[in-house]
Amino acid sequence: MTALARGKAVPAAALAALSLTLGLTATACTNSGSSGGSSTAAAANNTAAAQQVANPTSSAGPACTYQTYGGGVPQLNIADGKTVVGFSQSESTSNPFRATETKSIEEQAKSLGVKLIERNANADVNAQNSQIQDMIAQGAQVLIVAPENSAGLGPALAAAKAKKIPVLTIDRTVTGTACSDFIAFIGSNFYGQAQIAADDLAQATGSSAKVAILSGTPGNNVSTDRTNGFTDQLKAKHPSMTVVASQTANFDETDGQKVMEQLLQAHPEINAVYAENDEMALGAIQAITAAGKTPGKDVKIVSIDGIQQAVQDVAGGKIFADIETNPRFGPLAFQSLQNFYGSAGVQQKVIIKDNHFTSANAQSALSGGLVY
Repeated sequence: MTALARGKAVPAAALAALSLTLGLTATACTNSGSSGGSSTAAAANNTAAAQQVANPTSSAGPACTYQTYGGGVPQLNIADGKTVVGFSQSESTSNPFRATETKSIEEQAKSLGVKLIERNANADVNAQNSQIQDMIAQGAQVLIVAPENSAGLGPALAAAKAKKIPVLTIDRTVTGTACSDFIAFIGSNFYGQAQIAADDLAQATGSSAKVAILSGTPGNNVSTDRTNGFTDQLKAKHPSMTVVASQTANFDETDGQKVMEQLLQAHPEINAVYAENDEMALGAIQAITAAGKTPGKDVKIVSIDGIQQAVQDVAGGKIFADIETNPRFGPLAFQSLQNFYGSAGVQQKVIIKDNHFTSANAQSALSGGLVY
């Protein structure tokens, strides 16, 4: 799948140097947005990010097109300046992942002349159902949805299907059938991320530790996959690693701090933490410090998402490793819609490439502007 060209291209030599640092394929790509820092760093960030989403892996099987989706839907020209796209964000943009994801969708829509209707459910699946139906009433012709949870959007999907409005899901899956209830899923390999996290924590602790898991919001595939991938990997490869406690902290920093405080009181032997996202990891760091222990020394931490503060903590030694979840869906989401309404079609699952931040590359990633 090819990324949509936007802005100025970064010199291939500069991209190659940054790509080699993080183990990416060093091929020239185009700018896809900015997340701050110097112009050089921002350009490198945008280019590397675009490269990752431009070269995803797709599942096998027949591609979904507007002709095959739910028995057929009206054809659209996404870039004709008239198409109305609804974007449903699941959570507050105070979360860096959600902010970057939203910005990426907005910028790509603007570059194509798409009329974008936006709603934010603020972690309320009932509100998301209502908002999606409201966007349909407001004239949305196709929907991009970041689901709050996997099983709760049945009413919204049914309403969209009844109106022959296709739904493209990003970053979390939904219950239903691809090319019938939704076009496809675009996102990360959450189970694979968790396997890497398990290996990282084993490396940090010499494969022998008392582990606490801070799990994400119940009811969505991200939390389920990140829990199962981690525990399955421990059983298969690191049997001396013992999970002494596992509790949800709802992907939230404040909850992460509170839950970690409780777990340390109940299980003072905990010397390793697996946080299923960076917000919870940052909360855990506060709780560990308040308990008179040193994060990164007394308690080893591995996390997932790759937000700037967490990668800074990897560079500073508080977090052992962090697996990125790439939030820059805009170019790939709109390219997927163009393919859907064209002849190429879209595969059932499109998996984005993610970075893996460790002490060996965290500082160079931060300096190079590769972190959101």
